[in-house]
Amino acid sequence: MFLLIAASLIWSLSFGLIGNLLSDLPSAWLAAVRLAIATLTFLPFAARVPLRTGALLVAVGALQFGVMSLTYMTSYRYLKSHEVALFTVMTPVYVAVASDLIARRFRPVNLAAALLAVSGAGLIVWRGVSSEAPLIGFLLVEISNLCFALGQLAYREVMARMPLPPNDHRVCSWLYLGGFAALVPFGLRDTLVIAPAPTMLQASVLLYLGVVVSGVSYFLWNRGARRVSGGVLAVMNNLKIPLGVAVSLCLFRETASATGLLAGSLLIAAALITALLPRWTARRTPRDTPAPRG
Repeated sequence: MFLLIAASLIWSLSFGLIGNLLSDLPSAWLAAVRLAIATLTFLPFAARVPLRTGALLVAVGALQFGVMSLTYMTSYRYLKSHEVALFTVMTPVYVAVASDLIARRFRPVNLAAALLAVSGAGLIVWRGVSSEAPLIGFLLVEISNLCFALGQLAYREVMARMPLPPNDHRVCSWLYLGGFAALVPFGLRDTLVIAPAPTMLQASVLLYLGVVVSGVSYFLWNRGARRVSGGVLAVMNNLKIPLGVAVSLCLFRETASATGLLAGSLLIAAALITALLPRWTARRTPRDTPAPRG
């Protein structure tokens, strides 16, 4: 769980950087460059894997990082930023439901924890949604949520089914390559049409986003996702929201409801406790005492 918290902390800072320093750069180009940098960062550690496994990892990366980034960035053309933030809170529900479907069993506690996490995150970012908010914008955000949810679960499955899986950092370049490949056509279009020219400050921020935010944090997240239950993973998908709001308040002097932040954070904490209850209960359950011989 520590790895998921570390990744969430990294993401919490990136929201303010993108919104305040990179908003004038084309979204598909920005996402493609970030994943290209992430791919190169982990390329020296890349492990040789069977062709089928490599293809699966590339496909997972295309879904989790490529399509997710493209649909998320494009949604800003149709929605206000707080509306995008509000619609992203549904990810825990997708993770909880998909995790139970993969395991072929329904765990009400996972769904309950996910719904608590959604309620808490929604309370933090709620500012009212315009009745004129385009349906296409909402659908783009939900497609992004679903891609990220399915991608992290698919990664767990691919690694679990490998007889001798390599360390997570040795397969990251395969994932990022898939995400980059999915974004190349759209990033190239932005380059030809808009010809983006980032400033030195923007180039520095972009390098940080590529190496740390898209590279290190995605690695930490997927590695951490393999070590927790589906319920805990679902809740942790919304931890970045209270952290992001707190960072925006402290570093970027943005305004937000302190009461909403506190109440929402408490709900997310309650969701995490709910998701951990089965694990704690299992630890406290005494083992059967063996019958005496003779």
